[in-house]
Amino acid sequence: MCGIVGIVGKQPVNQALYDGLTMLQHRGQDAAGIMTVDEHCTLRLRKANGLVRDVFHTRHMHRLSGNVGIGHVRYPTVGSSSSAEAQPFYVNSPFGIAMAHNGNLTNAADVQEHLFQTARRHINTTSDSEILLNIFANELDKNESLTLSEEDVFRTMTAVHRQVRGSYAVVAMILGHGMVAFRDPWGIRPLALGKRDTEDGEEYIVASESVAIDGTGFKYMRDVEPGEAIYITNDGKLYSRQCADKPIHCPCIFEYVYFARPDSFIDGISVYASRVNMGRKLGEKIKRDYGELDIDVVIPIPETSCDIALEIASVLDLPYRQGFVKNRYIGRTFIMPGQTQRRKSVRRKLNAISAEFRGKNVLLVDDSIVRGTTSEQIIEMAREAGAKKVYFASAAPEIRFPNVYGIDMPSANELIGHGREATEIRDIIKADGLIYQDLDDLIEAVGAENRSIKRFDTSVFSGEYVTGDVSQEYLDRLHAARNDVARSDRDGSEDANLELHNDND
Repeated sequence: MCGIVGIVGKQPVNQALYDGLTMLQHRGQDAAGIMTVDEHCTLRLRKANGLVRDVFHTRHMHRLSGNVGIGHVRYPTVGSSSSAEAQPFYVNSPFGIAMAHNGNLTNAADVQEHLFQTARRHINTTSDSEILLNIFANELDKNESLTLSEEDVFRTMTAVHRQVRGSYAVVAMILGHGMVAFRDPWGIRPLALGKRDTEDGEEYIVASESVAIDGTGFKYMRDVEPGEAIYITNDGKLYSRQCADKPIHCPCIFEYVYFARPDSFIDGISVYASRVNMGRKLGEKIKRDYGELDIDVVIPIPETSCDIALEIASVLDLPYRQGFVKNRYIGRTFIMPGQTQRRKSVRRKLNAISAEFRGKNVLLVDDSIVRGTTSEQIIEMAREAGAKKVYFASAAPEIRFPNVYGIDMPSANELIGHGREATEIRDIIKADGLIYQDLDDLIEAVGAENRSIKRFDTSVFSGEYVTGDVSQEYLDRLHAARNDVARSDRDGSEDANLELHNDND
């Protein structure tokens, strides 16, 4: 999962890009990058591993001059965590193009081979984002004119959509011309458009979530449609067109469960409202099917599940308490390589308030259960804090299948829900009871906020991949790239070369 932002302004955009990335930091803490174009059509770039606040210092911000720019925060999925793969990426032909991408191409290997055979384009990293950039550049290069019109951009986008599959929300700069933003024909990954009126004219922003638009002083206009391309010229003219042959809106439902900020709207759906609905649905299920549980108090596992747990407590007419204190400076645990590191990080991340557990039967609420490592450790912490019984509720159904669309959920064999029933999972995480949300209830909880969306990508729960091209062979390759052993070997070997890549201080 990554976060992207792009701005075409009438004044320097470096500070707004920085602010936008800080508001998207929850989407990736591995690396950050900003690229701008100054008045002399010279690219200015800073990217490195680390959080936004650590990557960009005053000297970098001074260098990032220009009224047009793009930014990116990332954590690696099938690529590596080397700083060489931090975005934006750049190619110098045609015109000079920079790109930032959120998502994952499911046919990246085939397209990369085709690019080399037909266009002699070499891909220098393991990132599919670089592949997507070269596809875009190769198609744009087929325009023989030295000028560039909106028709040329839209023809290019139609060709790109016909070649690649998977998920992609993208923002790109074409030097001397403008900025292009586009979204895959399924609308799996989010992308929103905003505008700001100034004395010098209109400024535009695109970002992964609406919160990055609101927080930078722009006004949210709308979401970019699945398959749509938006072209904004350097002088502020905006053009848009549907460029996909058969767009079908299937946004990723896990955005609402876990990844997006609660103050964001994605595809017309309030993330906060959808989570409240999840809590209501799950509370009704517990009240209907688990009335025998002698629950004294409802406690969320911060922070995503807080709104969900509060609604569950309301439905069950039980006290709601904050029983854990979260250290906000520890990264998300399910994307950390290796079980040992993951277990240690849970203890650093959360600490129990004993007074809320001692002598009580508690219902712990989390947004989801991925590997089960975090859940098991938290249940153990609750018992150590004095809880008599510990029940566990998940706002999402059992995660049984890997995500192939840009979320670094592990290979199937590392998912605790893969091939197991709820009773088996309950025993593994050592809970006294385990309640999962039903998939139909989750879909209703999110879909109730925008009835025009008829389908969501629920592949991690159902195994049904909306792009229709995910084979067992592909999943096997994904397993080889994502499992803990492979990740540890890959990142360990690259750490030794980190200084060679990080040369843009």
